[in-house]
Amino acid sequence: MTPESVIRKPIFLTEKSNTLRGQNQVVFEVLRTANKVQIKEAVQKLFSVKVESVNTMLYRGKDRRMGRGYAKMQNWKKAVVTLAEGENIDFFAETSES
Repeated sequence: MTPESVIRKPIFLTEKSNTLRGQNQVVFEVLRTANKVQIKEAVQKLFSVKVESVNTMLYRGKDRRMGRGYAKMQNWKKAVVTLAEGENIDFFAETSES
């Protein structure tokens, strides 16, 4: 399992995730079969930071309207990653290439 396949996408546009950023925590949507050790190694390898702990939550997919009927969205897993003191992941960093 590669680090790119474990971390699906960051979740940074919610009020809860913005509050957690002040506590040196980052929220990711991760692969449902990934465990905490795999998530920790993937974040450390992809972002070159030191991870202290990982908390995971499984979410059930919601029922959505599709035309006249209903369809169930996929179940997904969220990981709250606590970074070591002084570490930071900046998703909106501007790269200056001249």
